[in-house]
Amino acid sequence: MKTVTLNVDGISQGQWSTFILELNLMKKEWRSYGVDVQLKAHSINRIIQQGTTNGETIRQNRRSGKWTS
Repeated sequence: MKTVTLNVDGISQGQWSTFILELNLMKKEWRSYGVDVQLKAHSINRIIQQGTTNGETIRQNRRSGKWTS
């Protein structure tokens, strides 16, 4: 196992979310090559969940009364 630690300074909340989503995309793409990447950060699951939902999912949840935030 190899470990990389990133200390990011001077980044806004929006930039941080985009950064996490881009790392998640890289993680997904490398999986097909047999590489298992683990990402650890505060609220990472929430950032990825909200960042990977599409408009259709949100519309369906609104119609059914199930609002997820």
